[in-house]
Amino acid sequence: MEKLGEIKPLRLLFVGAGGVGAYYAARLISSGNFVVLVARGHHLEALQNHGLQVEHDQFSFKQPVRAVDDSTMQTQYRCSDFDVLVLCMKSQDTAGWLDSKSVWMAEGATPVLSLQNGVENEAELSKVLGISRIIGGLAVRIGAHIVSPGCIRAQGLGQIVLGPWPNTVANRGLKTEVERLTGVFNASGIPTRTAADIRHELWKKLMVNNGVNPLSALTRKDTGFLTKHPHYRQVVYAAMREVAAVSGADDVVLSQSDVDEMFKLICEFDPIKTSMLVDLEKGRPLELDAISGSVLRRAERLGIDTPVTALIQSMLSS
Repeated sequence: MEKLGEIKPLRLLFVGAGGVGAYYAARLISSGNFVVLVARGHHLEALQNHGLQVEHDQFSFKQPVRAVDDSTMQTQYRCSDFDVLVLCMKSQDTAGWLDSKSVWMAEGATPVLSLQNGVENEAELSKVLGISRIIGGLAVRIGAHIVSPGCIRAQGLGQIVLGPWPNTVANRGLKTEVERLTGVFNASGIPTRTAADIRHELWKKLMVNNGVNPLSALTRKDTGFLTKHPHYRQVVYAAMREVAAVSGADDVVLSQSDVDEMFKLICEFDPIKTSMLVDLEKGRPLELDAISGSVLRRAERLGIDTPVTALIQSMLSS
């Protein structure tokens, strides 16, 4: 693993040490950064007693890590102890986490990077913390899940796209922090690029998520099956087009070429179980509200029909 060299290491707090969060944390630890993981349950116990194990085709990690529960995080660390807080928890947990950490967060001005599904997390964070602390981000071409407590299996390039939220024009003050993050992530083996308009990038990812996440949970099939099947691939594409149709509610313009680009990406990506399918199999709450729910709310506001998204949402909710 390439070390940081001339780049100053970062102090990072990862809130949500599931598959994606733990994979990126392991990459950053390997290159010399100070990382604290916030986890819970048997996964936390395994991390504390046996360390973290991550297996990827091009990366292997097994060593002790700093892992704490939510309560210990607040008593053992200050917000200002970190250069960045990385949120990797489920979108439905964002509001509750913000509410319970309001005092702790107010004691510092540490930037917050959201690597969560959906297009509403950054807006929710900015209402409490102000946009001057919010960095939008998305994980691209990665599938990563907990296979057993403390053990992660990951696949894909594991790219990150990040930028000041909602864009660099409205939030110029985070430019230096974003550039530093990008440099450290790339030096840690995480292919990372910045985006001048991160909100546009988040909406592009929502197209993919809305296309395959709910449908995979409904059919119990992986992305490869869905995108190769002559009928299901049409459903995937239609659900993606519905996202483009409602993006104007957030002053985002998704073109036909954006739809085709993201459809091509998911069709070419190695088949993976989506996070929603994994959550379903493990009996956990689904991120329906953050994905298809966000599409339906905007469709109602604009008076646009989104029948594919509405049908799949209804079938999964019944």
